[in-house]
Amino acid sequence: MPSKKNTKKLFLWVLLLSITFGFSQNNAKFKVVLDAGHGGKDPGAVKNGVQEKDVALDVVLKIGKILEKNKDVEVVYTRKTDVFIELRERANIANKAKANLFVSVHCNSVKTGNPIGAMTLVMGMSRTGTNLEIAKTENAVIFQETDYKTKYKGFDPNNPETLIGLKIIQEESLLQSIELATLIQNQFRNELKRKDKGVHQQPLWVLDATVMPGVLIELGFVSHPDEAKYLSSESGKQEMSESISNAILAYKNDFFSGGEVTETETVVVPKASTSTKTSTDSERVTTEKNNSKSNKTYYKVQISAGTKKLETKPSNFKGLKGITFEKENKLYKYFYGEETDYNACKKKLDEAKKKGYTSAYIVTFKN
Repeated sequence: MPSKKNTKKLFLWVLLLSITFGFSQNNAKFKVVLDAGHGGKDPGAVKNGVQEKDVALDVVLKIGKILEKNKDVEVVYTRKTDVFIELRERANIANKAKANLFVSVHCNSVKTGNPIGAMTLVMGMSRTGTNLEIAKTENAVIFQETDYKTKYKGFDPNNPETLIGLKIIQEESLLQSIELATLIQNQFRNELKRKDKGVHQQPLWVLDATVMPGVLIELGFVSHPDEAKYLSSESGKQEMSESISNAILAYKNDFFSGGEVTETETVVVPKASTSTKTSTDSERVTTEKNNSKSNKTYYKVQISAGTKKLETKPSNFKGLKGITFEKENKLYKYFYGEETDYNACKKKLDEAKKKGYTSAYIVTFKN
C-alpha cells in the first residue's frame, strides 16, 4: 500500500493539474487525445497471429483521419508509429495539451475460455474478478519502464486499488466519461452488431492521471480466432474507427458548445438550498430531508443520465421507486434511493443492477 506521504503528493499533483485544466477549457477547438495502447517493445496481447499494438495503432490513425476532417476538432496523438510510450508520458501529453477528451484504444485477451465482444472502461474501483484482471493487464506495462518504482511511487500494478487516494479527483470527470463510453458501446452494438460487453469502471492508471473525461476501449478479444481475424482486417478496423469517431462527435455536440465544455458532476455537491435541481413535490421532500442532514454525508445510486427529461414514475425506470434527478447544463442525472449508510446504499445499487442498470454506481453527497 502507498504511504500517506506519497499518496498526498500524488493527490496534490493531480489537484494542481485539475485546477489548471479547469481554467483552460475555453479552447477554440474541441481537442481529442488519441492513445494507441502499447507499442515498441510492448506488443500487448499477442494471440492468433495478431498483436494488440498493431491493431490499436491502425484504429487510432483511422479515427484521427476521420476527426481531422472536422475543422473545429483538433487531434493529438500519444504515438503515430510503433514506439514505446510510458503510461506517465501518455498522461502528460493529454494534460499538457489541455484536451477535452482522452481516448485510449486496446484489445482484449484471456487465457481460458473464448469470450467475444467489445467493452469500454472508465476510471473506477470495481472489484469484479474478471474485470480487475483486465485492469492489472493494462497497468502492468509499468513494469517495462525504467525506474518505475520512482515514477509511480506507491502504485502497485498488481493491486490497482492503490489508486484510491486519487479517485476523488476523477469523480469530477466520471459522468462525462460514462456518457462517452455509452455512446461508443451503442455504436458497436447498434451499428456494427458487435457483442456488447458493456461499460465498466476499473482502476486504470492512465485514466486516473489524466484530468479530463477519458475512456479505454477494448475493441475485442484477439484470443478468439474469429474476432482476431475481424480485428486485424482492414474492413473491421475501418468499421470500428468510424463507430468510435461517430461517438466522439456525438459527445462533442452534447457537451462542447462555443469553445467550452459543460461542467461535469462532482462527488461533493452544494447544499440543497443552493442546488440547481428542478423540484417536483417528491423532490421537495428529499430537499427538506437534505437540509436536516447538515454537514453529513449521504449516498445515492446514479442509474442513468441523458439530455431528455423523464417523469420520475416507476414505469420509466424499470419499476424502481423513489427516483430523483438533478439537471446540470444539458444533462439530467437520475438517482435511485438516498441513504446515510454506505452499506445500505450498496443494497440499492444491487437492486438497480438486477433491474438492468448494469452501469449504475454510487455517488457521495455532502451538505
